[in-house]
Amino acid sequence: MNDEQHRRLRELSGLDDEPANLASRFRTGLAIIAAVLIGLGIIFWIAANWDSLGRTGRFILLQGVVAVMCIGAYARPRARVPLGLLALLAIGAVFAYFGQTYQTGADPWQLFALWAVLGLPLCLSVRHDALWTPWALIAMSAISLWLHANTGHSWRFRPSDLNYQAAACLGALTVAALLSPLCALWTGAGLLSMRVSVALAVISVALIGIAGLTNSQVTAQYWLALMVLAITAAAFSSQRLFDMFSLCGIGLALNVLLIGLLAHFLLVDHARWSILALLVLGLVAAGLLAATVSIILRLSKRGPLHGGAQ
Repeated sequence: MNDEQHRRLRELSGLDDEPANLASRFRTGLAIIAAVLIGLGIIFWIAANWDSLGRTGRFILLQGVVAVMCIGAYARPRARVPLGLLALLAIGAVFAYFGQTYQTGADPWQLFALWAVLGLPLCLSVRHDALWTPWALIAMSAISLWLHANTGHSWRFRPSDLNYQAAACLGALTVAALLSPLCALWTGAGLLSMRVSVALAVISVALIGIAGLTNSQVTAQYWLALMVLAITAAAFSSQRLFDMFSLCGIGLALNVLLIGLLAHFLLVDHARWSILALLVLGLVAAGLLAATVSIILRLSKRGPLHGGAQ
C-alpha cells in the first residue's frame, strides 16, 4: 500500500473527522454539570445559613427555585434540559427539608415516591435522559425502600413476604418498561436511562432470588426471581427491544441464580463430596457462561431496530 492509498483509506475511515454533534453535546454536557453544581450549591448554601434563615424563608427559597426553574425551562427551550434537571433536584430538596422540619413519621419510601410522582410530569415535558436517569434512581429507591418497610424493616426474606417481593419486582419492571423503546414515543427516554433502570431492576430481582437459596429448602422467592429474569431475557431478546448491555446483565443474573441452585444441591445435600462438587460446579459455570455469551452474540448479529447493540 502506497502513501496515496493509505491517505485515502484514512479519509474514508473518518478517524481525523470531528465526531458528529460534538459541539452541541459538549454544550449540553456542560449545562447539565452546571445544573447539578448549582443545585448542590443551593443546598449547601441553605445548610451554611441554617440559623439565619427562618423556617418560612427556607421553604420559600426551595419552592421558589422549583418554580423559577420550571418557568425558565418553559420559556427557554434551549436551556430546558439543565433547568429541568435543577427543578427535579430542587423538588427532592423540598421533600428532604419537609421531612427534617416536621418529622411526620412517614417512611422514607413515601418521600421518594412523592418525589418520583411529582417529577414525572417534568420528565415527560423535557423528554431527555438527563432527567429520566435520576428519575429512574429515585423511583427504584422508592420501590426498594417500600419493600424494606413492608418486610419488617429488615432485609430478611420470609415466605410470608412473597407478595411484597412480587409487587416490588413488578414495580421495577414497570419502571424499566416505561423507559424502554416501547414507550420512547411518549417519554423521549434514551438508552442511558433504560440501561440504568434495567440494571437496578436486575440487581433487585437477583438479590431476592439469591435470598431464596439461603435456607435449607429452596423457597418461592428463588423461583419468582428466576421466572421474572427469564421473562425479561425473552423480552430483550426480541429485535425491537434488543440491547447488548441489558441482555448481558440479565444473562449474568440468570447464570448466578442457576449456578447458585446447582451449588445449593451439590454442597448442601452432598457436603462430603465438596471437592468433586466444586469441580463440577466450576465446569458447569464455565459452560453456562460460554453458552450465554454465544446466544447473545448470535442475537446481536440480527441487527436491532435501534442502536442498543452499538
